[in-house]
Amino acid sequence: MENQEKVEQEYSVERKFNRFIVVVSILIPIIVAILFSVKLKDYGINIEPLTFLPPIYAVINGFTAMMLILGVYSIKNGNVKAHQIFMKTAIACSVVFLVMYLAYHMTSDSAVYGGEGVIRYVYFFILITHIILSIVIIPLVLITYVKALAERFDKHKKIARITFPIWLYVATTGVIIYLMISPYYA
Repeated sequence: MENQEKVEQEYSVERKFNRFIVVVSILIPIIVAILFSVKLKDYGINIEPLTFLPPIYAVINGFTAMMLILGVYSIKNGNVKAHQIFMKTAIACSVVFLVMYLAYHMTSDSAVYGGEGVIRYVYFFILITHIILSIVIIPLVLITYVKALAERFDKHKKIARITFPIWLYVATTGVIIYLMISPYYA
């Protein structure tokens, strides 16, 4: 009987978060798309462009990638507590990145990539895959996290095998994109 109650409790935790995951996974990309086109100066809000932010959020992306790698390393070595800390830190870094990214784009004109030839195609391939996967990763991270909260570690591990490489790709390509476009910032 105790096993059945535990299973029901685990499913209850997951069900409680399912609607939240769906709503957040839809709203974040929509809000980002809307705010990306909003320039505060167009609404009479005189704020200095936050042009110092791109290198900071590039570093945060790099730090996120490090947290992900350390998190996987920790769990593979049986250090659950360190794994939890690294993964929560990676989530927090992703949120901080998003806030800074929006703040930059709401106060500054977007840089235009000026590379030519093959490197231009490489840049846009990386950029487009980065953008698409940054949308895909939202529900994956949330589902993976909720599986851990519900102590459904078999399911957590299964989806984490999908979440980890995509999230790592998004974090590392964020740094690469910054390095490629940084010479073209005004």
